[in-house]
Amino acid sequence: MSDPAVVLDDLREESEEVDRLVRELSDERWAMPTPAPGWTIAHQVAHLAWTDRAALLAVTDAEGFGAEAEKALAAPGSFVDDGAAEGVTLSPAELLGRWRVGRERLWTALSAAPPGARFPWYGPPMSAASMATARLMETWAHGQDIADALRAVRAPTARLRHVAWIGVRARDYAYLVRGMTPPAVPFRIELAGPDGDMWTYGPESAAQRITGPALDFCLLVTQRVHRDDTALTADGADAAHWLTIAQAFAGPPGAGRASGEQA
Repeated sequence: MSDPAVVLDDLREESEEVDRLVRELSDERWAMPTPAPGWTIAHQVAHLAWTDRAALLAVTDAEGFGAEAEKALAAPGSFVDDGAAEGVTLSPAELLGRWRVGRERLWTALSAAPPGARFPWYGPPMSAASMATARLMETWAHGQDIADALRAVRAPTARLRHVAWIGVRARDYAYLVRGMTPPAVPFRIELAGPDGDMWTYGPESAAQRITGPALDFCLLVTQRVHRDDTALTADGADAAHWLTIAQAFAGPPGAGRASGEQA
């Protein structure tokens, strides 16, 4: 995932797919609840717009982003909800317009980033490719919430490779954010992609192993499904434990989904 152009093109396609889910909705349907407690479809789009705006600030004004990050540190349990709530005060048309303009500005800024540049974030600093990957992951995950609310079925695509990659890369972060020590041993992850190919990560000889559908893994690391409701298999106690805490996103641990809750 080192080529920013590849993931940026996929980010644009992912954003367009979510845009198609909401662009024809009535104002009443924008107010439909989603699986995220207290969040409507409008909240989901507002969150994407807010996070894109924060990412643009990180790329173009590190000092300004630092001030925003201080606000997050001062209110770690509410700053995400507060950002979404602010966007919901707009009409659906205004909110959709804000998201479209913001994501295009971010796309342009990331495309112009110099090679080797790294930008601050709520977690570790990110390269342009990593920032775009994180935005794609969030766009896909919140798009899943919207699709679930609308009872729409989205066909998984090869773009999930980016979500899986950041989920694997964030393994140790899931432990550290909970005050735990990450396992010292590497894991082997083998995922069946939607096109039938295998996505593999980690040494083939690793004793701690996770196998299963890439879609299930991506739903799990974005906390859109409970571990028990996936077809993922874990060999080894460390691998099994990780699947109960995995998260691909920066910030405090999420509550996840209850077992039996439809993803």
